[in-house]
Amino acid sequence: MKSTTKFVADGARYRRQGFPEAIYTPGKTNEQLVKIAKKLCLGVGPVMATRADEKHFRFVKKYFKNAKYFKTARIILFNNSEKPKNTTAYICVVSAGTSDIAVAEEAAVTAELLGAKVERIYDVGVSGIHRVLERSKEIKNARVVVVCAGMEGALASVVGGLATSPVIGVPTSIGYGVSFGGISALLTMLNSCAANVSVVNIDDGFGAGIIAALICK
Repeated sequence: MKSTTKFVADGARYRRQGFPEAIYTPGKTNEQLVKIAKKLCLGVGPVMATRADEKHFRFVKKYFKNAKYFKTARIILFNNSEKPKNTTAYICVVSAGTSDIAVAEEAAVTAELLGAKVERIYDVGVSGIHRVLERSKEIKNARVVVVCAGMEGALASVVGGLATSPVIGVPTSIGYGVSFGGISALLTMLNSCAANVSVVNIDDGFGAGIIAALICK
């Protein structure tokens, strides 16, 4: 039986709000992914799919010859409509450990596709506090800072104490048993004593990248 499912794709979101509707890949077939992307590409601005793997990309390339895949970020860019980079203000994307980099890259690449300049500071978790302190100048000069951390998520508060700008905490699902898939990090960030720290959902690098890019404008 032929499917009659209709996809409503908001191709005008970029013009209306300054950021695109992204395709969340998990749970979609390759055919659905391509169909939605084609509709979104009728609009303006970058068209991207998040949480995509290399199998998705290989299928997509059959229909979008100029598509680009950001492997660590797990993002497919369909239309190569990257905006010129803002060369003055920048976003600092910080990760606590190497295991948090996938989420950090999702945030960084998303912001870059919206035209923001991004400085990456990775593997500077609180267990080696000297590493983040050594990068304090870059953190202080950023327009906004995104902090991706699992385990207990304390890095967001530490960076909040160094930064002169808003800090977006991204709790990640990295950690042992009682981290409960990122809930411990989420609760720690929500309870931050640093007043400039706000928090997005667990592993939501895409959301953090959108918010950071909008702030950076």
